[in-house]
Amino acid sequence: MGSPGSLLPTVVEELQAEADRILAELAAAEAVLERRVIARAELAEALAAPGVAAEAAVEEVTEPVPAAMAAKVPVAGSIVPHFREGMTVEALAPDYRRIVDVLESGPGSGEGVSAKQIAAGLGLELVPAKIEGVRSKARRLAGRGWLTLSPSGRFTPRQPTATAPAAAGKPDEPGGGS
Repeated sequence: MGSPGSLLPTVVEELQAEADRILAELAAAEAVLERRVIARAELAEALAAPGVAAEAAVEEVTEPVPAAMAAKVPVAGSIVPHFREGMTVEALAPDYRRIVDVLESGPGSGEGVSAKQIAAGLGLELVPAKIEGVRSKARRLAGRGWLTLSPSGRFTPRQPTATAPAAAGKPDEPGGGS
């Protein structure tokens, strides 16, 4: 064989290769975990009873609340309530609020903003995982009426609807059926 001193560089190289392999596996596992966390949050939100729990959460936000209750602030991972007249971005969790703020403070071009541009506006690293996380949150906001999603996949701030209260009373009018 050789002297014990000549085996040391070989052992070090083997250990370094093993460490590199483990770090690569760790990075891949972290990416999978991040996707699963996002998927789990979306699944939990999708399985939530849309008519009962979400309506109750929205009612709490839209009705005046005592000062002791007003101090409650949504936390990360909160369900995004459906937008209703009178609601403010304060009803949203901080991550969602920041996305709405970026869109509302950005340039008012009619074509909208991409998820990558939103991620840049949030100061996030522009890697696919971060951009897809922002896109997922922005789509959720659009689905709940906080943002508008164009067919091209770009997001714009929610457009105020001045005619919504007038249109809301029409189904109750007599003779509305066929």
